[in-house]
Amino acid sequence: MKVILFLAILSLFSLNTSLSQPEFCDLKNTSTKQNEKLIYKIFYTLAGAYVGAGEVVFENNLETYQHKSVWHITGKGRTYSSYDWFFKVRDTYETFIDTLSMMPLKFIRDVNEGGKRTFESILFNHDYKTAVSTNGVFSLSSCAQDVLSVIYNARNINFNKYTPGEKIPVILYLEDKEYQVYIRYLGKEILNTKYGQYKTIKFRPLLIEGTIFKGGERMEVWVTDDANKLPVLVNTPILVGDIKAFLIQYSSLRNPAIGILKRNKN
Repeated sequence: MKVILFLAILSLFSLNTSLSQPEFCDLKNTSTKQNEKLIYKIFYTLAGAYVGAGEVVFENNLETYQHKSVWHITGKGRTYSSYDWFFKVRDTYETFIDTLSMMPLKFIRDVNEGGKRTFESILFNHDYKTAVSTNGVFSLSSCAQDVLSVIYNARNINFNKYTPGEKIPVILYLEDKEYQVYIRYLGKEILNTKYGQYKTIKFRPLLIEGTIFKGGERMEVWVTDDANKLPVLVNTPILVGDIKAFLIQYSSLRNPAIGILKRNKN
């Protein structure tokens, strides 16, 4: 349960790989706007049974930081009270993304998992290629992303210029280290879930093997095949069973949601 809520959506990091210049260097925001709100319900599944474990809520607000216009994006995850006795999770992630460059300027991670509190703050200086965290000053590569900014920037990728099987490189900064990562584009498909039917783009990020996740390209992500590129389903096999994150509510979308073909009431 320690990483169910966020790593089901946020785990896009891997061991080093030899990749070309990241796609994320020259992206422009075409997918999100002020006051967008996305709510996900997290399920643990085993042998066809679905057990609701918690929720993750993402919100986007237009603010000013360091005299720059920024997207202030927050992601909050929590277990349901019925699961708090087993492993209580109250996690908050924040990123401040320059609206012009789409590069993160500040990242905050404030998590409380099973009674263990962790706080991390990172200031990104892309001009000097440094990251200042609570642990010191570290070198930073061009176009490096944090674990929350990478999700929102991935929504701006033009997948039409890739063929199924291609890798889209990313540089991710996490816990004072950089990871060369990639997203493997798998193609397009019609997705039917308990919450609706969608025209989707499908891809797999590469995962580091952890305490409950198996390494490799095992996580699958479906986003709407429209200008919003809303993640509608994330599926991750774990050591026993699977974790599934379903989009259950959304509001203040930037573009027409033509990728959402049907919504079911659940």
